[in-house]
Amino acid sequence: MKISWGTGIVLAFVAFIIFILYFVVLASTKNQANHDLVTREYYKEELAYQQEIDAQQNALPYAKATTFKKTGEGLLISFPDDFKFDNTQGKVSLYRPSNKHLDFDLPVSLSNKHLLIPDKQLLDGRWDIRIYWSDNDQNYLIKESINY
Repeated sequence: MKISWGTGIVLAFVAFIIFILYFVVLASTKNQANHDLVTREYYKEELAYQQEIDAQQNALPYAKATTFKKTGEGLLISFPDDFKFDNTQGKVSLYRPSNKHLDFDLPVSLSNKHLLIPDKQLLDGRWDIRIYWSDNDQNYLIKESINY
C-alpha cells in the first residue's frame, strides 16, 4: 500500500497535535508545575510598598553589619554592636519559595545581639528572610536571601 503525499501531511498534522496535547495534559496535571503566589493579599501589600522601601532605608546601616551564619544548632543571625534591642518589637519572617507550607514567623526577642533559628525548623535550600522591627515609631526592614 502506497501512502500519498496528502495522506502523509494529514498524518504529520495529527501526530503533531497529539504530541502538543500530551504535553498540555502533562503540564496541567503535574504538581511540579503548581506555583503559589508570594502572598495571598498581593495588591494590598503593593499599596504599602513605599513604607517598605522607607523601612529598608532606615535599616541600611544595620543591614550591612548583620551577618547570617549556619551553625550546628541552626541559623545564627548576628546584629551589629550598636543595635539597640531594649524597646525593639518585630518579627523575623522566613519564606520558602518552593513550598508555602514551610513558611514561618518568629518574634524578635533579643537578650543579646544574636538570634538563633533552630535547625529543626529549617530545611536545606533557599530561604528569603525578612527582619522587620520598630523602635521609637521608626520602622526597619532587612531582607536577605540565603541558601541553608
